[in-house]
Amino acid sequence: MQIASTGGRRLVHAALVAKKLALEAGCTVTRKELSTATRDAEKALALRPAQRLVLSELVACWGEQEWEKLLVWPSNDHLASRTGLNDRSIRRILAQLTDLKLIVAKDSPNGKRYAIRNVAGDVIDAYGFDLTPIYARRGEWTAMLAEQKITREIRKRTYDEVTIARRATEEAISALAQHAPTVDRSNLENRYRELLSRTPARSTEELPADLLQDWQNLRNLAEEAYDQTGNGGLWDRHIETEKESPRESCTNGSLNEIEAPPSKGRSTPQLTPGLIVEACPITADFGKPIRDLPDLVGAGRYLRASLGAHESAWNEAVAEIGPVKAAAAVIYVLQLYDDDVSAGESRIRNPGGYFRALVRMVKVGKLNLEGELQAMRRRRMS
Repeated sequence: MQIASTGGRRLVHAALVAKKLALEAGCTVTRKELSTATRDAEKALALRPAQRLVLSELVACWGEQEWEKLLVWPSNDHLASRTGLNDRSIRRILAQLTDLKLIVAKDSPNGKRYAIRNVAGDVIDAYGFDLTPIYARRGEWTAMLAEQKITREIRKRTYDEVTIARRATEEAISALAQHAPTVDRSNLENRYRELLSRTPARSTEELPADLLQDWQNLRNLAEEAYDQTGNGGLWDRHIETEKESPRESCTNGSLNEIEAPPSKGRSTPQLTPGLIVEACPITADFGKPIRDLPDLVGAGRYLRASLGAHESAWNEAVAEIGPVKAAAAVIYVLQLYDDDVSAGESRIRNPGGYFRALVRMVKVGKLNLEGELQAMRRRRMS
């Protein structure tokens, strides 16, 4: 016999697992403890800005109750009014948070969310969402964050070693060209360019397997080739005169890479939908393609809520720098924030305030938004 669907919420394995999580007997949770666990969960799982926004609003709906339950029952209309997202996005994100085992849906017979009160008016139960998994899994968040920190440190150290090997290789090839111009360097230069093309420009990306070893092998070959010319004593020690960070990207300062300064006749970069889509993958959160400027403005207006910026911030930006630049600024800041979260950093603590500050800088000419987006696109495409 086939049982007909009730039309209720789909059953997922993650929801069943999350239901088994419970607080210890007699455990009481404060708002600060729940908020701290939520922030750790957001970082550990690298939640997208829109997901963070909805989860934060769910936590904000909870009050410190005398009972041992972390239940909230906001309607979708309430969440939409607080986040600026539409109903469809709210439903999608709630399903995603359930799949991530952050919340558990506790549905009522009629599908509504509401509190159950006793005759004295006290809340004794509720139909809505249980936030217990967020707090119950706080040990898991701590372990994940510690592991991510170790991984980042290892990656940074590996990038440092790649940079050292790359610079030494450049110096050896340059010295070989200066002191032994008749020696065939084509093999070394070809291997150098091939390794350079395989080296990511950002230290937040994973390095290809054996890349460090390949750079060290090439360095040894280049230095050995120079040493065999008999000019080892003529090779002056390299003197570092630049004041750059030792963690610069591995492609900085490479051979034949220095770009000429822009000429006066060169056209200035323009804000186009293609430029912004290529520079900012976060535009996928808009839910539909961005083909022209009206689409771009619509995306900026829609994604503004994901920054946590008030609608007045959008209106002021449109009045000060125009709707196209305002939309581009929203998407640019949202991408910076998403990259910041993905890297496990906390440099942008208030993306809404960051957006307002960036608009002021664009207005007075202190920041070239088109140029910043082009630089972001180059980094992403490299």
